[in-house]
Amino acid sequence: MSEIAETDQRDPALARLFALVDGRRVAVLTGAGVSTDSGIPDYRGPASPPRNPMTYQQFVGDSVFRQRYWARNHVGWRHMDAARPNPGHRALARLERLGMVTGLITQNVDLLHTKAGHRRVLDLHGSYARVRCLGCEALISRMSLAERLEAANPGFGARIAVTGVEVAPDADAVVTDTADFRMVDCERCGGLLKPDIVYFGENVPRDRVAAAFTLVDDADVLLVAGSSLTVMSGLRFARHAAKHDKPVIILNRGHTRADDLASLTLDTSCSTALTTLADHVEAATGRTAPVSR
Repeated sequence: MSEIAETDQRDPALARLFALVDGRRVAVLTGAGVSTDSGIPDYRGPASPPRNPMTYQQFVGDSVFRQRYWARNHVGWRHMDAARPNPGHRALARLERLGMVTGLITQNVDLLHTKAGHRRVLDLHGSYARVRCLGCEALISRMSLAERLEAANPGFGARIAVTGVEVAPDADAVVTDTADFRMVDCERCGGLLKPDIVYFGENVPRDRVAAAFTLVDDADVLLVAGSSLTVMSGLRFARHAAKHDKPVIILNRGHTRADDLASLTLDTSCSTALTTLADHVEAATGRTAPVSR
């Protein structure tokens, strides 16, 4: 008997998972819980500390909040940039190459799915690696802004003990000494610069939302991994799938707002469950996912 077949018999929930996805097109929605094994904490996991993320209104309306954010982000974004994909990201990329996963929507801004080799990724909430001007809409790389901020604040990064600093999923590091940090504005128009990330209280661009609904519509199943679906930004896709009689599968530590809509919920590690699923698909199909290039 194969290891996968033994797993089916030992764990009825995994057998149910395999039965729901086998031979079907799967759209995936991921949240912060899929990146915890890469050293990026989540917002609402069972072991997560209370967090008060920056809101859009605070960022645009209060220069003190904005200064604090940029000082903390100046430290935190490098931590996120250095993070590497974990087995969960790599398993989802394998499932895409095997033809099962037809599209992936992520609420994360860490780009780890792309780093893992996943091709069809929709970054619902943007990316830590870009900065947008709120005046002229110009886009620049976060690295370019880092060079300008370092020139304006020589030695700031060196004064902060980066090792061990807690970094939130939006690259906001826990740094308290921010009063003397100097911000910079858009070189083109002098407007306010903001990470190209959708903040709490800010709407996801309509075309991005429409593209995400299309990914769900084009699939037979929606698999949610690592999201509590607390905010409507992600919950709407689970509700949409359920409304159209598509099975919703949830892999997450703890409860979610869509548990009542789900055909299956597994309180489990995303890395473990997704790797097991990818192994199962390879064994069931007799195929091995080609190596991503």
